[in-house]
Amino acid sequence: MSDLSATRPFRLLALDHDVALELAEERLRLKFVTLFDWDTVHDCLESSYDEFVASSRVPTYLPVLAERFCRRHLEARARDEGKRQRVDPTVLFLCTHNAGRSQIALGFFDHLARGRAVAWSGGLEPSAALNPAAVEAMAEIGIDIGLGRPKRWTYEILRAADIVVTMGCGDICPLVPGPRYVEWIIEDPAGLDVDQVRPIRDEIGRRVADLLVELDVLAVH
Repeated sequence: MSDLSATRPFRLLALDHDVALELAEERLRLKFVTLFDWDTVHDCLESSYDEFVASSRVPTYLPVLAERFCRRHLEARARDEGKRQRVDPTVLFLCTHNAGRSQIALGFFDHLARGRAVAWSGGLEPSAALNPAAVEAMAEIGIDIGLGRPKRWTYEILRAADIVVTMGCGDICPLVPGPRYVEWIIEDPAGLDVDQVRPIRDEIGRRVADLLVELDVLAVH
């Protein structure tokens, strides 16, 4: 493990988080070694961790969430700054609260794409937590979205996307030049029980699969 004592300390909830964050930082530094300096990676991970600390009620997975969020943030920044060739297609799933539809779509995308494409999700007015019925419905088919957290979209990630899929945010969804915008008219699962969420889940799954076929990530099904 590299000596990280010279960097600014993280604000920690537990000693095991210190170890986990040091390992996460090493992985991120190796991944982005030709793109960003060490301080940039450290600051990104630190701010990501602090953001999750401020809003999470379950601290166990905070280092994992912070590493994932930081990695996606740095990938978006690299694309936005032209530091990496745009090879893999990138999709942003955008809805109002980033608690149901966009999280379900991201879960399907990551599961089906298996690293051959990149996706993010975001909301205009993020909720405090994911829709539990959406989490349960996805768990029924073997896709775990329970570690996700509603978060606000950023212009950096928006500009880095090739395709922005909007669900339910209508005219208030942000528009920037560059990405192709696609609107999916899908019922909001907020306030519904898991029986009512299943058809919404299945429709989103079909749409995500069709999108991946269009992007040549999946074979025609």
